[in-house]
Amino acid sequence: MDKLVKGKTIQLANGKTVTEKRSWVPVYVLLILIFTWLAMDVTRFNFSTLMTRGSQFFVILGDMMPPNWGFLNRVWQPLFDTIKMSLLGSLVGALVAMPLALLASANIVNNRFIAGFFKLFLSVLRTLPTLVTALIATFIFGLGTMAGTLAIFLFTVAYVGKLTYEQIESLDMSTFYALESMGLTRLQAFRYAVLPEILPTYLSTSLFNFEGNLRYASILGYVGAGGLGIILNERLGWREYANVGTILVVLVVTVALIESLSEYCRRKLQ
Repeated sequence: MDKLVKGKTIQLANGKTVTEKRSWVPVYVLLILIFTWLAMDVTRFNFSTLMTRGSQFFVILGDMMPPNWGFLNRVWQPLFDTIKMSLLGSLVGALVAMPLALLASANIVNNRFIAGFFKLFLSVLRTLPTLVTALIATFIFGLGTMAGTLAIFLFTVAYVGKLTYEQIESLDMSTFYALESMGLTRLQAFRYAVLPEILPTYLSTSLFNFEGNLRYASILGYVGAGGLGIILNERLGWREYANVGTILVVLVVTVALIESLSEYCRRKLQ
């Protein structure tokens, strides 16, 4: 780009001539502003509406305070359903992700077709939004936590599987090949040479994924997949904002506790 627009020529004291580099920051800023304006125009984003109606957010927030603590008895069971969906889907998904990551690792299978197929499979899974997967699952398995668990399971397989095979492919495989040359099978060589290298990161990734799945599971009830989302959707529909406040407080505290526990475990794994 410097060749398109020449910078200012400067004559130094020693007689040497140099060309000052042209800064393209103003051009980049202008392009960002243009694309932002185009995006606002296409999406019909309106600042005046945001300013005039945005105050309603604080009105609703005020209606949520104080929460209706008498509603807690109705929250516990959906909360446990949300935790169970997240835990089961994350656990089984992480276990399934490991063999799929092996098959997607070109330096393990030594077959580009097989590795490419499983990489494509994991990529396709990652493109499916969790809410859409849960909605499809409700048509197959009916309303309830089964659909939510399946959606979380598929997301976990894709997320953990992709990060794991990327880590495997970045490893130095000299020890792996040395063990193979000594007569060990490929699976045995993986167990002794590769698994100890990737296990801490694999477990840390699985824990981090569980944190995110807990938040996702709390809204899967909007499509009938069980958990807190069902009663949250109901209470919002009935404008029972004090009960909504109770649900949100319980959810925030639960997520904070699980994140703290997960962070502690991940620090121990490092």
